[in-house]
Amino acid sequence: MKIIHAANELKPAGREVCLAIGFFDGVHLGHQQIIRQTITDARQHDAVALVLTFDRHPNSVVAPRHVPPLIYSLPQKLRAIESLGADALLLIHFDEKFSRQTGEGFIRRLARDLGKIQSLCVGSDFVFGYQRGGDVALLKKMGGKTGFTVHGLAAVSLDGRTVSSTRIREAIRAGELDAASQMLGRPYAISGPVAKGDRVGRQLGFPTANLDVSGLVLPPNGVYTGLTKVKKKSYRVALNIGFRPTVAATAGPLRVEAHLLDFDGNLYGEELTVEIGSKLRAERKFASAAELRRQIIRDLAALRSSA
Repeated sequence: MKIIHAANELKPAGREVCLAIGFFDGVHLGHQQIIRQTITDARQHDAVALVLTFDRHPNSVVAPRHVPPLIYSLPQKLRAIESLGADALLLIHFDEKFSRQTGEGFIRRLARDLGKIQSLCVGSDFVFGYQRGGDVALLKKMGGKTGFTVHGLAAVSLDGRTVSSTRIREAIRAGELDAASQMLGRPYAISGPVAKGDRVGRQLGFPTANLDVSGLVLPPNGVYTGLTKVKKKSYRVALNIGFRPTVAATAGPLRVEAHLLDFDGNLYGEELTVEIGSKLRAERKFASAAELRRQIIRDLAALRSSA
């Protein structure tokens, strides 16, 4: 999948463009429907299947006090979109200047820079442009004038309720990870670069990779089973989410630490994606580091014996 940062970089060589637009946090079942419709349109018309998304949540610019924690990191989101088969992705830098474009102006510039748009696909409740002034009705009006088809797709339902990023965040916070996975259409996972920590895990005999998951929604604190891949090799993971009350003298930032079974290597600076499985136990404070170490040994034994 080709990633571009301005519409005029696509250069479709005379082919039409089928376009999907959205923030697509989590790339859940509803988002997948939008992107797959775009790919279907593109294959039918020998067009380019292009997904347009943003490098940050729009609220980070237009409503900073109402920025939701994200389900996926940006690299994780891009990989999920690529897996669906899009030809290209237009990653827009969302800033103050961009936020002040009218909806109509935004679409007109896209049409100018992309060439011929054959179809445009969004969710039925999609709004865009300055002060959310654009919607599906505006898109259809513009499509009628300039010759592109608009798909405003209804939301996907699961268990009688609409699948949405908000609902998935609620499920993750509640520890309902199976439900989150069902709505995502793939196993729930967290992803982030490995940052240097204070090596407490190594001192206990169980080195951990400290994931930087700033801005992401997380499950309840505790120890979880997990699975990751490093250089295409799979490793089982004991994942700790919490504040490390036994070893931390004062309350510090929340940590996400992954111990990879039977792994020996350096992961600093690499992005690690961990599929989270079942919860082994809640976070608790132990009387001593020695007692914590014994519990970790039990946790790892449970991890090895888990299905």
